Amino acid sequence: MFLALNEIKKNKLRFTLIIGVLMLVSYLVFFLSGLATGLENLNRESVDKWKATEIILTEESDKSMYQSSLTIQDANEIDAEEIAVIGQINAVAGNGDNKTNVSIFGINKDEFIMPNVTEGKEFAEGNEVIASDALKEDGFKVDDELQLSSSDEILTIVGFTDNARFNAAPVLYGDLSTFQSVKFGEAAEANKESISGIVVRGDEPIADMKNDSLESIEIETFIRSLPGYTEQSLTLNFMIYFLFGISAVIVAIFLYVLTVQKISMFGVMKAQGISNNYLSRSVIAQTFILAAIGVAVGFGLTLITGSFLPSAVPVAFDVVTMVIYGLVLIGVAILGAVFSVLTIVRIDPLKAIGG
Repeated sequence: MFLALNEIKKNKLRFTLIIGVLMLVSYLVFFLSGLATGLENLNRESVDKWKATEIILTEESDKSMYQSSLTIQDANEIDAEEIAVIGQINAVAGNGDNKTNVSIFGINKDEFIMPNVTEGKEFAEGNEVIASDALKEDGFKVDDELQLSSSDEILTIVGFTDNARFNAAPVLYGDLSTFQSVKFGEAAEANKESISGIVVRGDEPIADMKNDSLESIEIETFIRSLPGYTEQSLTLNFMIYFLFGISAVIVAIFLYVLTVQKISMFGVMKAQGISNNYLSRSVIAQTFILAAIGVAVGFGLTLITGSFLPSAVPVAFDVVTMVIYGLVLIGVAILGAVFSVLTIVRIDPLKAIGG
């Protein structure tokens, strides 16, 4: 450690460049991890609020709530600790000045998936909705009347709730009659028993489905089946994993070049009786110090950047994940130093000093 610190102090510019590269790589890794988490939250916020264990859809729906069609009678036949019925349809909603994609949830007020109201009031009758507070950023407010692209129904925002996005779209919560009116129009009365799914909360999974046309799906499986969710996560995670590899290669190249430049010095030290083990530990310690400083600076810059980003940017930093990625970056940097260690071990003192 003494040798490692002394060399860093003596060659500040050279090692500052290495720290800078590691800082930039770690900054990019941390930011990508925040982007991955933020995009995942965009898809699953409203589902996470349910704190549910399963959702029941029709088998032919391919795990899509939008394509599933059940009845309230199906829900009455489910034996579970807690259940909640839900209807879901997608639409484009506008208040005259602004338009945006939304997901409309039809629910019962007395069931556990009813959201908390952060502004305004709960819906009390048909065509009244509680909206995701993400719509505020798009210029929507309480008492706005919403025209829908897929229906002649007019919805009125009576309140807002937080953390309410589904498959990246803000959610509008209304009663079941609102969902049925939007989906079926004039045929809503004939479809007043229609729902899209049954949300289940309980300690034990449903063991027996009386209706063979229905399928019970774990919540995590349901979320991973959302369009684009898995592909999006895999893409960003692969980018992060590639950066780990790039980090190892960069450190290996820098340290190898530095080692080659100091072959004669290492030869003299070995001729004086300094062991390979001591020199190897010095290189590893040096790499650890450089990587730790670079990762720490990258971590701090990421958090500072996050505090200045507009809310429209879907970034959510999970400190635990960032710490894990930081430790991995330090680990792969040390792994990259192995090539320098092997070079040092192979140095012949006589040849190195020109004997």
